[in-house]
Amino acid sequence: MNEPLRPSTLGEILDRTAQMYRSRFLLFLGISVVPTGVIVALACLVGLVVAWWSAAGAGSVPEEAGYVLVTVFAIGVALVALPIYLAVTALAMAAMSLAVSRVHLGQTTTIRDAYKSVWRRGWRYIWLCILEGLFIGAAPIAVWTALVFLIAGAAALAGNAGAGDAAGGALIGLLIFPIFIAVFAYVIWMLLRLSLAFPACVVEQIGAWTAIKRSSLLSKGTKGRIFLLFLLGAVLTWLLSMGITLPLTIILAMIPGMNDMQHADVASLIMLIIIYGAAFAVQALVRPVYGIALVLFYYDQRIRMEGFDIEWMMQQAGMVAAPPAAPQAGQQATPRLTAAPGNPFVPAPEPPQAVEFPQDKDST
Repeated sequence: MNEPLRPSTLGEILDRTAQMYRSRFLLFLGISVVPTGVIVALACLVGLVVAWWSAAGAGSVPEEAGYVLVTVFAIGVALVALPIYLAVTALAMAAMSLAVSRVHLGQTTTIRDAYKSVWRRGWRYIWLCILEGLFIGAAPIAVWTALVFLIAGAAALAGNAGAGDAAGGALIGLLIFPIFIAVFAYVIWMLLRLSLAFPACVVEQIGAWTAIKRSSLLSKGTKGRIFLLFLLGAVLTWLLSMGITLPLTIILAMIPGMNDMQHADVASLIMLIIIYGAAFAVQALVRPVYGIALVLFYYDQRIRMEGFDIEWMMQQAGMVAAPPAAPQAGQQATPRLTAAPGNPFVPAPEPPQAVEFPQDKDST
């Protein structure tokens, strides 16, 4: 990066995101396409198995047994695909944060280097992804389910007490809507609060729980700007989806014979493939926008709250010692320099060593 680090506005962060994405398009797209490729490969595998079953195995068993086998197969695929997708997504998010950080600070990297660097601490990033999922998704779903059951039970009791079905339905309607609004607001608020966890975890090399708390601290005062980023990303996703799906749909409708009843199943299958393919393509294209912008927000908050721009200039000038590398097996760790009193950026001088003088042999 040629520009010096300084606080940036939302417009400057978005402009820098677009410039960085355009200048390193293949790098960021290559990182983001890995989770999408895994899902596409699993979907193709499931499609091949379903096609084989429809062609060869469906007529060899009773209909009820066929439904049972399909259900068991779907559950098995979900149990296998979900952990794989979670792990690959966590590694991709960490690799994206690492690549954006290096490019932002004027360093170079590749897709292989980014994934290789985060692979060593893969379990940390997977655990961070699980924690984010628990806070953002699992907790509100559990609360929502419990409250819906409680409201349904209260409505049933009101109906048994003679209030009538209309009163029970009105009670459910009055309580469900504000609860839904509250749960939705919590999800948005928690998503904004934890949005900087992955950049903090990758850049500062801290644990998952520490990264959660670090993101809560750094996101103070900038949640509104991050919300606008997510809103613009949602609009961009919708525009890209429409831009890919509509032309393909029009082309499919213009093919002679595709509107006949004989080709209805084929047309439906092709339309389904187009929709899911467009969704995967848009996801791969839009994911780097979020990754780049969130890392830029992370550095912007550190500049505003901690003076990271001054620290970085001091480090570039050689006035701040770089963090020591982890010692390898059989090597001693280099002692870490402490800061001089009154100036946290200048290492303190080492204490003088005691000098031993040889004694005179003739002295008594």
